Amino acid sequence: MNDQRGYVGEWPPTRFNMARYCLAAARTTPDKVALIVVSDAYAPVERAERWTYAQLDDAVRRVAAGLRQLGLEPGERLMIRMGNTSDYALLFFGAIAAGCVPLPSSAQLTGEEADFLLADSSARFLAMSNELAIEPRPGVRALGPAGIMALRTRFKPMDYADTTAADPAFLVYTSGTTGQPKGVLHAQRSAWGRRPMYQGWYGIRPDDVILHVGAFNWTYTLGVGLTDPWANGATTVLYNGPRDVAVWPLLMEKFGATLFAAVPGLYRQILKYNDLRTFDLSSLRHGLTAGEALSAALLEQWRTTTGKELYEALGMSECSTYVSSSPSVPVRPGSPGKPQAGRCVMALPVEGGEEPLPPGETGLLAVHRSDPGLMLGYWNRPDEEELVYRGEWFIGGDLVHFDADGYMIYHGRNDDVMNAMGYRVSPLEVEHCLSQHPAVAEVAVTEVTVREGVSVIAAFVVPRDPDEPDGLDAAPLLAHVHEHLAAYKCPREIIFTDSLPRTANGKVRRRDLARWQR
Repeated sequence: MNDQRGYVGEWPPTRFNMARYCLAAARTTPDKVALIVVSDAYAPVERAERWTYAQLDDAVRRVAAGLRQLGLEPGERLMIRMGNTSDYALLFFGAIAAGCVPLPSSAQLTGEEADFLLADSSARFLAMSNELAIEPRPGVRALGPAGIMALRTRFKPMDYADTTAADPAFLVYTSGTTGQPKGVLHAQRSAWGRRPMYQGWYGIRPDDVILHVGAFNWTYTLGVGLTDPWANGATTVLYNGPRDVAVWPLLMEKFGATLFAAVPGLYRQILKYNDLRTFDLSSLRHGLTAGEALSAALLEQWRTTTGKELYEALGMSECSTYVSSSPSVPVRPGSPGKPQAGRCVMALPVEGGEEPLPPGETGLLAVHRSDPGLMLGYWNRPDEEELVYRGEWFIGGDLVHFDADGYMIYHGRNDDVMNAMGYRVSPLEVEHCLSQHPAVAEVAVTEVTVREGVSVIAAFVVPRDPDEPDGLDAAPLLAHVHEHLAAYKCPREIIFTDSLPRTANGKVRRRDLARWQR
């Protein structure tokens, strides 16, 4: 570790628009394919939807013009509730091009959850597909498929808004400590703040073809699948067909993917359900993974099977990825890597203080608040901001130590936020939902390890009346949470118990739940 205090990488220009930056290749390589959207993995490659940089640039600026002319003012929010289509990307970057603030939401959210985001963000516009339509709130203008199509066909393209690097760019929601999702507001400069990962994680080149498995609403996809490939003049491939683990090696082969990005859980499934030796993966240089910890066993299995490297990164919604391995930072099993060049990342004492800990001592992972990739703040949550800033440091709640060579070793969360397949999930949100069911007297939720490298969300329930016929029946409880929460937030297991482990002050000890007598 060094004594660097503050971000020392290259700073963004004062006047900076994220969409203009990401689509700069439209002015240098306009006819190059920037985006390929595949709906049928087994169809000929010619059938895939293709967008050149010039076409993207034109469509994004038309969407920007349309939104502004329809009355969306700079700084106002546009909520996007759609499936994984190219229109999602056009709306996201179009709003940013106009100086407005898109709110990308998950297609998995229930109508109830989507309505909360709409209300909490005070969004003025709501763009949604027919299958995900919800009733817009008073004062919110809804745009359906016809209205979205009109945005990119009826309006002349405007120039990119003359925004500053510190102006708001987009708003994403993540789990909050209160149990309700909280908005994370990012600046236009956030795209520039990703530059340390170009070589600090990807080893990206303009001739790369990047296949990303995620949906557009996820910051992992918006960043790794769109923002960074486009900022480097590369080609990105995204799939929006049926979820089938067999399609991923097929897509790598058919489209000549040079980089592949997924969460570790999907790498595990790909290796389990496919014989990768039957596919031509010669174009693939290496894989990228983030969202959850990569086990040493999975890393070794991938290496042995493919002969390729797998580079891991650690990040968060508030600052994207900032610790990683890469072609220039050798993989060390059990560690996600080192802080990327230019970043100031340290471990601080859990009990307080701003003096970084020496190598080998475990503390809270902290990013210096001068980092251009760091959020502007939480949306209307000053109380939550107070919890994450300590002087000049942003503290996300991860327990880590750095070894003598600068590699970070992860020790889990200092709080109780869970990680389900790469999604951060607050146990409080799940507990609140289950507590509304009449059969539940008490409930506590945590992650339970089912095998090495795999954990699931489990709910420990004290039934209101265990002698009732349905008192110990998990089915109605699971149906209840699936009605009110996105699938990735729902417990995989309901465990009935007579009581919950508590501290002397009466607080539930979630970390003891997995060992609790049941």
